[in-house]
Amino acid sequence: MKPGTYRYLALDRVHFGQPAAAAIAEEVRLRGARRVFAVTSRTLNRTTDAVTTALAAVEGVLVGVFDECQEHAPRESVLALARRLRESGADLVVTIGGGTAIDTVKVALICVAENVDTVEGMDRCHATVDARGQRVTPVLADPPLRQIAVPTTLSAAEFSDLAGCTDRRVGQKHLYTAPLIGPAAVILDAQMTLHTPERLWLSTGIRAIDHAVESVCSIDAQPLTDATCLRALSLLSRGLRRYHAAPRDTALRLDSQTGAWLAATGVNRINFGASHGIGHVIGAAHAVPHGITSCVLLPSVLRYNREAIGERARWLADALGDAQADPADLLESLIRDLGLPTRLREVGVLPEHFAALARKAMDNPWVRSNPRRIDDPGQVEDILRLAW
Repeated sequence: MKPGTYRYLALDRVHFGQPAAAAIAEEVRLRGARRVFAVTSRTLNRTTDAVTTALAAVEGVLVGVFDECQEHAPRESVLALARRLRESGADLVVTIGGGTAIDTVKVALICVAENVDTVEGMDRCHATVDARGQRVTPVLADPPLRQIAVPTTLSAAEFSDLAGCTDRRVGQKHLYTAPLIGPAAVILDAQMTLHTPERLWLSTGIRAIDHAVESVCSIDAQPLTDATCLRALSLLSRGLRRYHAAPRDTALRLDSQTGAWLAATGVNRINFGASHGIGHVIGAAHAVPHGITSCVLLPSVLRYNREAIGERARWLADALGDAQADPADLLESLIRDLGLPTRLREVGVLPEHFAALARKAMDNPWVRSNPRRIDDPGQVEDILRLAW
């Protein structure tokens, strides 16, 4: 076993299988919050009663609602939220939604902590890659307030202190991290996921599988994440396959939420690989949701890395239900059976885009930490051709 260090999050509690309204009220009481600000999606807030129902017990201390989150968390929407948080004097954020909403809050908390109010001012706050391909992470101030999260997808943004935020000036998604921007508490209420569109639920489930696979295959994989992520693969692959037979089964949904939770134990604690790294680039450049980027990239990245991961390929296959099979084939079959795309050509990414994508990918730290080392844009193009 290689030496290493596992970093625990500043996460106090995970409530699971409990109604969101009761768990939110409990968190507000425990934290002594007096000015609660809610963040959610426009669709969830304006076309369903899920948000108002979840917040009913804390309505008396609610000081604002922001439902203008945008996919891939562009800097402009992050800054809009940061301004609202300052103006409201909020002492707690309740985030109800998927990775977009949760990541928007994370980066907005950085902007509040660092007194950033312009797109240009955010340049100094995100992680970069140095000449050796190593990640360089700025040291940032602690935010003056925390968030608690009620996730409605399986992206598991709620279980990390890492966020992606898009700079539209360059069409690039950057990573932001600081110890206290992740949720202080998470509430897993499967009832809150019933409004989530089918394609979003299933594709973020594949995103969770991507977390698990790239954790197990990581250059600095650890015993804890091996155990949690292999269990996650079993829960997620079974739960997603059963979805179409019982789409409103909340027990089955909670199983998938549990799988996403376990799969997230490696996020920002160990290095991911090219599926996540290239996925960030494609998401920002071609507006492809991150769950879908995992669908079209993960099997091909796994094939590209096959010799580098050794016996871990068998571990993955066993967790996916067939120890004798190729795990990339098992994943591609699962994705196809869910009715999701498995090829870049299905999401509008064409060979003439490969060179530009590959150049941008070299600035992503997870591309540079891929198990089969990537030092040249041509290697990224090899993966893109495999996935096309």
